[in-house]
Amino acid sequence: MTLSYPLRFAAFALMLSLAGALLPASARAATTAEAQQFVQVNVDRGLGILSDKNLSEAQRRQEFRDFLIRLSDIRRTALFTLGTGRRTATPAEVSDFVAAFRNYALAIYEARLTAFSGQTLKVTGGVQRAPGDFIVETTLVQPGGDTKPIQVDFRLVPSGNGFKVIDVGVVGVWLAIEERDQFTSFLDQHNDSVPILTHHLEELTQRLKMSPQSSHTAQMAH
Repeated sequence: MTLSYPLRFAAFALMLSLAGALLPASARAATTAEAQQFVQVNVDRGLGILSDKNLSEAQRRQEFRDFLIRLSDIRRTALFTLGTGRRTATPAEVSDFVAAFRNYALAIYEARLTAFSGQTLKVTGGVQRAPGDFIVETTLVQPGGDTKPIQVDFRLVPSGNGFKVIDVGVVGVWLAIEERDQFTSFLDQHNDSVPILTHHLEELTQRLKMSPQSSHTAQMAH
């Protein structure tokens, strides 16, 4: 199943905004209830910034960008999406890729921010798949309830005194895994050159910045 570009990357940006957030809890005694609380607290915090009418557009962008940077583990996500490309890349090439991925992820957020119009995300359940591996189930509801709620699942692992979100599933599609598959496909078509992939991400980033309303055109080439 292929998600629409705006939905897929709106959720991907949300995943990044949660990736490094912490909620006071014991990692060794983490429970499903704590994982659910973590997701709801941080989703509410992020959506609260987006819906704050006391902020100007510039202030809202800056506050949410700061929230995103402060709470994210973009390097970890970048290295996961690079997959086996790390095996042939030099440390400098990996570093350049991580930097390009970070700018790309932030550009995705910038491009999708204007689409926010009061959506809510509510926790509906959760399960512990294995020790230290949790799935928290939520639904994304459009304002007015005009469309069917969308299922969004978060996969979390305990980290330090809290949790990290390591992937997000939207209607059954796990986004970090999908990104890794797309990057792998791109590398397969370009002699496993991480620098070429990095350059491609830089081009997509510039395209997003130049025309955020047309962000659906900035898709990975296959």
